[in-house]
Amino acid sequence: MVENKEEFESIRQMHTVLSLHYLEEMKQSEIAVRLNLSTSKVNRLIAQGKRMGMVKIVIESPYQPLVDLENGLVASTNLANAIVTPAVAGNPHTNLQQVGRAAANHLLETIRDGDVIAITGGKAVSAMVQNLNPDQSFDVKVVPLTGGVQGKYYTDVNHLATQLAERLGGTAMLLHAPLFAETREQRDMLMEMGSIKEVLDLARNATVAVVGIGSIRTPGSSYFDLHPGPNPGRQLLLDGGVTGEFLAHLILGDGSVADYPLNSRIVALNPSELAKCPVTIGVASGEEKVEPICAALAGHLFNSLIADEQTATAVLENIREERHVA
Repeated sequence: MVENKEEFESIRQMHTVLSLHYLEEMKQSEIAVRLNLSTSKVNRLIAQGKRMGMVKIVIESPYQPLVDLENGLVASTNLANAIVTPAVAGNPHTNLQQVGRAAANHLLETIRDGDVIAITGGKAVSAMVQNLNPDQSFDVKVVPLTGGVQGKYYTDVNHLATQLAERLGGTAMLLHAPLFAETREQRDMLMEMGSIKEVLDLARNATVAVVGIGSIRTPGSSYFDLHPGPNPGRQLLLDGGVTGEFLAHLILGDGSVADYPLNSRIVALNPSELAKCPVTIGVASGEEKVEPICAALAGHLFNSLIADEQTATAVLENIREERHVA
């Protein structure tokens, strides 16, 4: 209750000003004319009302379930940010494109002039590049995080880096090396070559990284498109605890790199080297990506996730189930 008439009149006037401003969306100058007050007093009344807790703003999205899912992912993991896109059941291509558009928009909101953007190959990263339509140019450098595999649009990371740089108005530095060397010794030699080392050093110090997250569970998984020779036995990998692929490295359920011979021949950054990148955005879509995403989250391999609703829901359910069991 108010103490006196003067206080009541002051609060009433404040309430009137706040109602006109926030509910009727009147400008402060219009309120001043309506109530015969100075614009400065209207400004003071609004500020005072906010300090007193008279203004409570509730913002709801028509896609509130997706917002709730994003908040749940952030609360349950070490993610700084999560973006969940609507999903169309039985239409993986549409879902992938939705994720690509969301990733493209998030990248445009994130980057600044002078940034170094490091990327992997992959279908989701390719979808992001194809859906990128900036309103302005950015003075950025784009570099690959891995060597490349030619033959498919989404495995040729140099091609994706060039496209991304062109769309942003920046420049690309390419990694002229295969993804897999023939031996570990050859891989070590390649990693120390001046032109390759220069690009990888830039990638190590990237300000933004965009990474795909690979599955090995299904025969059509992108990981099996990367190999120059016979594919490793899928069941053998699964029996050995491998859950997915990150920067072309086979990873275990805790996000660590598996002790698998092919991992020692990869011309790429080690997943752990992304730890100091301020913004590492993981992009993925599809049921087969749930287990790899959970593994990468367990290893803190990225701090932002963009996925479709079905994938994100399954990821959150898995995380909560594992915590319940533990």
